[in-house]
Amino acid sequence: MKDNNCGYCVGGEPLAKFGIKICDLEVSQLILFKEQSHPGRCIVAYKDHVSEIVDISDEERNAFFGDVNRAAKAIHKAFNPDKVNYGAYGDTGCHLHMHLVPKYKDQYEWGGVFEMNPQKVFLSDEEYEEIIEKIKGCLE
Repeated sequence: MKDNNCGYCVGGEPLAKFGIKICDLEVSQLILFKEQSHPGRCIVAYKDHVSEIVDISDEERNAFFGDVNRAAKAIHKAFNPDKVNYGAYGDTGCHLHMHLVPKYKDQYEWGGVFEMNPQKVFLSDEEYEEIIEKIKGCLE
């Protein structure tokens, strides 16, 4: 099931407003969050347009968290953060997804809750591509 107004569902311009698709995982897609105040920040978005984790089967839920784990391992390997924060929001978007936010002791917002979209750090297309290739190379 897809929603034609959802960036995770339709990709293209709606997705490009905030992210770049890296690849498909088992039951989700891995997306690089364009705002990179936290180097390596990504989103794991479930394959279908469902609002809540309770809307999917136990098997699909386990596979989704397997995808989150796989992405987190790649982020740890690629960027060596001191901590990865996990955020599941969607009051308005209503598409099951999780933000993976690498945190670094000597960088932005250490010791506090991450800001959803601080609008501070945007990169060139080449820099985004370098990050994407680095993450892809670390996916197991």
